[in-house]
Amino acid sequence: MIGKNFYFLLFTFSYSALPFMNEQKEKIKLMIVAGEASGDIHAAELVKTLKEISPNTEFEFFGLTGHAMRDAGVESVVKNDELGVQGLYEIFVKAFAKLVKAFRKLKEAAIERKPDAVILIDYPDFNLRLARSLKKRGLKVIYYISPQLWAWRSHRVGFIKKYVDLMLVVFPFELEWYKRRGVNHVEYVGHPLAGEVKPKYSKEEFCRRNNLDSSRSIISLLPGSRRKAMWNNLPILFETASLLSQQNPGLQFVVALAPTRKREEVEELSGKLSITTPASLVIVENETREAIAASDVAAVVSGTATLETALLETPLVVVYKEFESTYRLFKPLINVEFFSLVNIIAGEKVVEELIQHDFTPQKLADELKKLLEPKANQEMRESLREIVKKLGNDGSSKRAAETVLHEVRRKVE
Repeated sequence: MIGKNFYFLLFTFSYSALPFMNEQKEKIKLMIVAGEASGDIHAAELVKTLKEISPNTEFEFFGLTGHAMRDAGVESVVKNDELGVQGLYEIFVKAFAKLVKAFRKLKEAAIERKPDAVILIDYPDFNLRLARSLKKRGLKVIYYISPQLWAWRSHRVGFIKKYVDLMLVVFPFELEWYKRRGVNHVEYVGHPLAGEVKPKYSKEEFCRRNNLDSSRSIISLLPGSRRKAMWNNLPILFETASLLSQQNPGLQFVVALAPTRKREEVEELSGKLSITTPASLVIVENETREAIAASDVAAVVSGTATLETALLETPLVVVYKEFESTYRLFKPLINVEFFSLVNIIAGEKVVEELIQHDFTPQKLADELKKLLEPKANQEMRESLREIVKKLGNDGSSKRAAETVLHEVRRKVE
């Protein structure tokens, strides 16, 4: 009797466990397109977070990648390192063939592999066209980090309404901006840099590694993540450093290069333009946040780095110089009062903006000298602290990942 009960229970347990033993692992296939260095970093964080919050899911990632995405396990259909374009002039003239080829390869890969969703990261001139093409072929399109339509070319909101299934925005004012224009498939997830921008080591350690004196003032110069931006802006930054060094030999200067730029490019540029730099100037790679945090003030080419500098609460001047023909063509299309994200988020002028003709060595030197004064320096640090509060807490990547998973799973519910 005992034996029969034993075998009966064993059979019952085995039968009831069978569905769990045979249950297939969830599979999710995502195509991710990030054309720039900042987007590559945010995409890589999204990929890592997706794996963390859904460890039993078998993910397949492929798309337009940079170094960070590839390190996170995303398969390259196209490498964004090979595109290297800056502004619309270069997009439509110098790099048109490269971009067309990349567009076709990505479109073909999406059609052939049929991902559960395509995630587009910023990079609007390329990604909005890709969204239209793939949405027409029945693919789900998620856009993470909205194009700055509120700043210029706002008519493109029609593309978002028609060809994007879900827009994930990173600034709180963007949610209301979209809803006022009839776009309701929008979620605010917070900025991925909020709470995440921290130096890996102290000012003293940064100075030790780079032969700097931590007791003397340091000015960081950030020339941008794109090659053309660096070539347009770095010569003026160098001239400013030389000018300030003549006035105050005790100042130290750090050129902090973005992950996409190399020391050899700076040396090439210096050689071609016969630029004389101060003896107290050093160039650092892969230490941008450490350089900013160690600095008393910074001159930053407009872009994501301005936001990182604000998050590190280092007083800054925002600068930008474009090809004159490009600037004249697109300046009338800009419909915001401020150029930099720092001022736009603040809703007022907190940092000085020296754009195009206003960006000269003398003007920049004057502004940096003002910020080296203890009172002005402290006041800006306090203002930047208030701006940081508006960006919300950390956890943006997790919120974005959870929203992406919900949207992808909703497709099969």
